Amino acid sequence: MKDIDLRSDTVTKPSQGMLEEMMSAKVGDDVYKEDPTVNQLEQKLASLFGKDEALFFPTGSMANQAAIKLHTQPAEQLICDKWAHVYNYEGGGVSFNSGVSCKLIDGNRGMITAEQVKENINPPDFYHSPLTSLVCLENTTNKGGGACYDFEEFRKIREICDAHNLGLHLDGARLFNALVARKEDPREYGKIFDTISVCLSKGLGTPIGTVLIGNKEIMKGAMRVRKVLGGGMRQVGFMAAAGIYALDNNVERLAEDHKRASEIGAALSKLEFIKEVEPVETNIVIFYLQNPLAEEKFLRKLQQEKIRISNMGQGKLRIVTHLDYTAEMHQRFIEVVSAINL
Repeated sequence: MKDIDLRSDTVTKPSQGMLEEMMSAKVGDDVYKEDPTVNQLEQKLASLFGKDEALFFPTGSMANQAAIKLHTQPAEQLICDKWAHVYNYEGGGVSFNSGVSCKLIDGNRGMITAEQVKENINPPDFYHSPLTSLVCLENTTNKGGGACYDFEEFRKIREICDAHNLGLHLDGARLFNALVARKEDPREYGKIFDTISVCLSKGLGTPIGTVLIGNKEIMKGAMRVRKVLGGGMRQVGFMAAAGIYALDNNVERLAEDHKRASEIGAALSKLEFIKEVEPVETNIVIFYLQNPLAEEKFLRKLQQEKIRISNMGQGKLRIVTHLDYTAEMHQRFIEVVSAINL
């Protein structure tokens, strides 16, 4: 009986096909920009989103932090949702790396509106408050349970940013989940956002890697910022080969993860001890127990069946489906959770 790990879509292992591509990759020194496989991956993603350039980073947090650094100066301020990854899960890097503060917006499931952005821009001639210079959005939202923005809202936010001379960055850690769920065109994202970070080690199943994408003007300092953050790597083409394989083979199958997540949400909704299951759009299921004090008991019962999920605190429990979560595991998980009695 295999363990079922639904804590995150980062727990996946490279498939045999991915490993073969990694082991046969042509590599060079990427700090000198001489790794042909990294260059190929960067060109592939830049082209996919209709942008000039892309740069490979070891982690999504580093790519986001680099983007913030490229867009801002110390003592300025960015606007983001109160649940944004750049604020909650990047170790305070916004202030440490860029000397920038965050104006937190009380959005809906991690998503904010153009009107909220407009309301929270500090007057540029009022020197007592930080100068607003950047808006950071997240699609899909992590703490928001894999929710997807309505693309029209992106257009409206872009108009606000243009009117107030603000940069617009997208934390696209699970962007491909949104693209598949909403059947969207990545080039349309390229038209809206100045910079986009795309994680390859979540739903796409690579061991490491995030790529920051943007046009030449904003990206001209990206290599220097990556170096300052310690992200310069050498023969990283082995990892880039995994990314190329993932883009070629693991994107459309994200629909399977979404389907299973939806089925899990439906099964949980039928249980008396479940208070609420948030709407399931992609591969994340957020739910709450009727009795928050029963969380530990519930998680222990799952662990006894070799099943692991995430406790996000404040009564919020999270399940994330992924490519290593098989149909057999899915059936077993539904059976186990449906039989639990609290």
